[in-house]
Amino acid sequence: MKIGIIQQANTPDIKQNINNLKDKVREAAKQGAQLIVLQELHNSLYFCQVEDTNIFDLAETIPGPSTDEFGALAKELGVVIVLSLFERRAPGLYHNTAVVMEKDGTIAGKYRKMHIPDDPAYYEKFYFTPGDLGFKPIETSLGKLGVLVCWDQWYPEAARLMAMAGADLLIYPTAIGWESTDSQEEKDRQLGAWVISQRGHAVANGLHVVSVNRTGYEPDPSGQTNGITFWGNSFVAGPQGEILWQATNDKEEVRMVEIDIKRSEQVRRWWPFFRDRRIDYFGDITKRFID
Repeated sequence: MKIGIIQQANTPDIKQNINNLKDKVREAAKQGAQLIVLQELHNSLYFCQVEDTNIFDLAETIPGPSTDEFGALAKELGVVIVLSLFERRAPGLYHNTAVVMEKDGTIAGKYRKMHIPDDPAYYEKFYFTPGDLGFKPIETSLGKLGVLVCWDQWYPEAARLMAMAGADLLIYPTAIGWESTDSQEEKDRQLGAWVISQRGHAVANGLHVVSVNRTGYEPDPSGQTNGITFWGNSFVAGPQGEILWQATNDKEEVRMVEIDIKRSEQVRRWWPFFRDRRIDYFGDITKRFID
């Protein structure tokens, strides 16, 4: 499978962001990409730095303008595209939703972000209702895509359930970065933990992982923080956690990375973690805490 990764720095101009993304999708397709993955909430700036009810006006229905526009592009180029949208499901009900556009321009499926953070500059609980579609891979002409979103990438249970449901690979559209007051040592620890966690999902499940982050600096409109410098470092890892490609932290990038999906089966034969799982003793995993 040939995967296109688009790491972009966004501006306040949504139309410009979308046009830039479409240009980059064309570039990735020209490189031979069959599956193209965009970053989290790719149409706009990362608006969750503040709590503002007017921002809900950015949300759109699915199907809607973005699925129409990118669906037409997917059909034109004959590629599968993973989108990440601010979904308006109903009045007062909104989700952070990934949508997979099939190469014929139709919607192959969607995933609503399950784990919603609420931290300084990441006030997502103000905007997003937790997902209710479960951890189900999306069937496409290229295989079963285990699409998760950003904060989901810290939870091994999410990756495991996607793998157990038959995902051929794990995909994480992401928006994560540094606050400027953090020391360089702390920044290094955060980035290292982010990469290690997802490489661990690759190893534990014998699957490739594709993680696509944004880059660039975005100020905090409220002025309460110094804004976020998104750390880029989009990467593709193999089923033994090996890094197949990794982007820079501060530059926009478009890259096609070829992976061997069949290798997952071989790795699982070498490392039979699924065979040896003690599911008869895993019941407590569904509890909040064990006293």
